[in-house]
Amino acid sequence: MSESLAASRRTIRDAKLAAEDARVVDIAAGLHVTPAQRGAIEDDAARLVEQVRARRSEHSVLDVFLKEFGLANEEGVALMCLAEALLRIPDAATVDALIADKILPGRWADHIGNSNSTFVNASTWALMLTGRVIALDKFASRSPTDVLGRLVGRAGEPVIRNAMRRAMRILGSEFVLGRDIEEALRRGASEHGATGVFSFDMLGEGARTAADALRYFEAYVAALDRVGRAASGRGTRVGSGISVKLSALHPRYEFSQYARVLDELYPRLFDIAQRAAQWNVGMSVDAEEADRLELSLDLYERLARAPELARWDGLGLVVQAYSKRALPVIDWLIELARVTSRRFPVRLVKGAYWDAEIKRAQENGLPDFPVFTQKANTDVAYLACAERLLAARPSIYPQFATHNAHTVTAVLAIAGDAVDFEFQRLHGMGELLYRVAAERATLPQVRIYAPVGGHRDLLAYLVRRLLENGANSSFVNRFLDAGTPARDVVRDPVTLVARGPHRHPRIRLPSALYGTQRRNSSGFDLTDVSSVEALTTALAVQSTRQF
Repeated sequence: MSESLAASRRTIRDAKLAAEDARVVDIAAGLHVTPAQRGAIEDDAARLVEQVRARRSEHSVLDVFLKEFGLANEEGVALMCLAEALLRIPDAATVDALIADKILPGRWADHIGNSNSTFVNASTWALMLTGRVIALDKFASRSPTDVLGRLVGRAGEPVIRNAMRRAMRILGSEFVLGRDIEEALRRGASEHGATGVFSFDMLGEGARTAADALRYFEAYVAALDRVGRAASGRGTRVGSGISVKLSALHPRYEFSQYARVLDELYPRLFDIAQRAAQWNVGMSVDAEEADRLELSLDLYERLARAPELARWDGLGLVVQAYSKRALPVIDWLIELARVTSRRFPVRLVKGAYWDAEIKRAQENGLPDFPVFTQKANTDVAYLACAERLLAARPSIYPQFATHNAHTVTAVLAIAGDAVDFEFQRLHGMGELLYRVAAERATLPQVRIYAPVGGHRDLLAYLVRRLLENGANSSFVNRFLDAGTPARDVVRDPVTLVARGPHRHPRIRLPSALYGTQRRNSSGFDLTDVSSVEALTTALAVQSTRQF
């Protein structure tokens, strides 16, 4: 490793648990977008929101569903909790008890007829009853709770349990392109024509066994061969590709198994990358939890240096802006591209594991969190990363994944006349936002991140997306809410950060987890090389002492 790359890696490690207030102030101070530009971006983004809201009949199913059943009411919380719990509860009796607790008390009548989407109005009943569209006029004289109570009394909770599972599958089918790659390609061509560009993701929330890992590997290989044939030589930029989740390729993808992972996982990852290179399609290494970042970077660098892949420009990496290490990771990627004479596609996302990162840091008694606790901080970091990526062309091919009107508008303003980048959106989300944006100005390519998988892997993905975008503070949740002024949805994050506070006032630092009564015990970050080396040295010294 060159000295410059080694220095970049040290900077990445140092930033992991940096103090949030100092970190976000430094990032904001480094932005080049001027106050006048920021004001113009906010004005333009507000107009974009108003134009999208005005086209109610074109809103997507997920947009409408989140507006009706977000995390702002007890019914939305009940659905999210119930769906998430179904992933983990092994016995039917406990599922039945949970359904009775979460579904029956809900004020479901408040939602019937509120939505302009027939699908969502039907799901109000489908989630409670049979998973089928119910004729609402049959129940005009009775409340939904009465109807559900009578149904449970007559048929029992198992009916509701099965209906809930079926309804979540119905909902999930709106956001998963196909059960396998063949179905996904057919549906993609049918809905988006020959010009549709996708990044296919084989669903899987992480292998638990060697058999799982082999199954996911075979799914990636099959998908690559099929996507490669369908791409017909279009190349990595204007052709479809795949996204690879490293935790799906090894059941022990964790820092403590570092040597084993490099020995066992890398050959599979290299095989996938080599096939992608042979077909000349893109392959992005997906982002995962903070504790896995160092391992991911090591594997990625090894691929980047593989001579067999030297002529291929499709080796991509996903960077999460909510991470305090996002900017140092981008600087490292730029340096790696320079050292290896490569060009890397980099997909910039906000981040998908926030809840887990906060809780894990508190449980482990770490000095701080690896992610920002304020949404505005993440938005500022995203803009800073966007500036850095756009300035790094042609070493980097920027890919901006977002459904946020302010972010789309800001990226376009920062890019100016440049078109050598792309936007990305999730299948089932953001289509109208980008359609309206394209009518207002010339947009670069918009790639669709398209999950592929059967029902056994669907629910985990669906719940993660619903939780990620159903939070009260999320842009998607507030986007269609006519009661929220458009200006409030697209406030300039730099201004919000300047006002403070710089960390969320209700999220306790790990040391203050138990309040003022007692201080939480301090732990060690056993996924950090420097921390492990220091601990090992200290233990070695102690082992030589005489007691």
